[in-house]
Amino acid sequence: MKNITLLGATGSIGTQTLDILRKEKDRYKLTAVSAHKNYEAMRKIIDEFEPPYVVMTDEESCNKLRVYCKLHNMKVEVLMGMEGLIEISSLPQVNVVVTALVGMVGILPTLKAIEGGKDIALANKETLVAAGELVMNKAKQNNVNIFPVDSEHSAIFQCLQGNSEKSINKIILTASGGPFRGKKFEELKFMPKEASLKHPKWNMGYKISIDSATLMNKGLEVIEAHWLFSQPYEKIMPIIHPESIVHSAIEYIDGSVIAQLGNADMRLPIQYALNYPERTNMVVEPLDLIKVGKLTFEEPDYNNFPCLSLAFEAGKCGKLMPAIMNCANEAAVDLYLKDMINFGDIYYTIKECMEKFDYCQEVTLENIIQTEQQVREYINKKFL
Repeated sequence: MKNITLLGATGSIGTQTLDILRKEKDRYKLTAVSAHKNYEAMRKIIDEFEPPYVVMTDEESCNKLRVYCKLHNMKVEVLMGMEGLIEISSLPQVNVVVTALVGMVGILPTLKAIEGGKDIALANKETLVAAGELVMNKAKQNNVNIFPVDSEHSAIFQCLQGNSEKSINKIILTASGGPFRGKKFEELKFMPKEASLKHPKWNMGYKISIDSATLMNKGLEVIEAHWLFSQPYEKIMPIIHPESIVHSAIEYIDGSVIAQLGNADMRLPIQYALNYPERTNMVVEPLDLIKVGKLTFEEPDYNNFPCLSLAFEAGKCGKLMPAIMNCANEAAVDLYLKDMINFGDIYYTIKECMEKFDYCQEVTLENIIQTEQQVREYINKKFL
């Protein structure tokens, strides 16, 4: 039985991870779990799974949960904040840490988990985007596996089985196109968040839904793929696939193209990451190719979705540029969700920060954190 730490249990990936643990109780034990401030959801998780360790990063919610556990005589240690996340990520008995946190907050717990020799089921894009060099080097030093949970990177990982990364000619990274596929940037500049959140295929959290609408999500995945599969950016090709059936593919040097197909359900890549190298009974509906009928593919529209170009530019610049881009995007998306900036301002804000801040520094955790603080302060001062 594998002991699991789940970071970010109440978001989309977290709740679907719990669904898999629920269905495969003989394979997994939820040892530790975290959330930000969703007290009610965490209370239900504790009642059902009885994890010995729980973290709330919001102080008020943490204190409330401590009172609840004490009143009900629960043998649960309730921890708080980043210190709590670090502690449950490096517990000696834990085998796998599922990182489903949103944003750069996931970097430090992931690094600590790797230092503790834990395998990582990675659903936190920002960890590799902002700190890919640090994370991959540390994983190699500690002989730790990083299993991708994103549907696209899981697909690439599955297509690689039995083959060498050296035989890759091209990574084909599929994208649905988001809710605004086919629209012009001028049409989108003042698009309300209600429209941006309506993804045509996937049920996702707020932040990733906005990233999908701008195509920044695909840009982040390009940088992830670069680090996960040791491929230059010239070999990573995003392609629009509205049906979201082909989750990604690899073109090999002999001309063969191997793809992974499945219904749009994140439980499949989560299950594969947790069970690797085994495959267990399906937790998703099987794919009916006759019902699907046809699959279509298109070139990405870089002109009207310029965030994708920014991500390629940041990745190729390297050093701290991906961290600058990622932090600017996080801050801008947060302001957009609060109705404080327009949809078009997301792109302009990221571009401005990439031009303003010095990225030619050594990639260290300290420099990443310091740069993040500087970018956030600049954006908040400008708009708040």
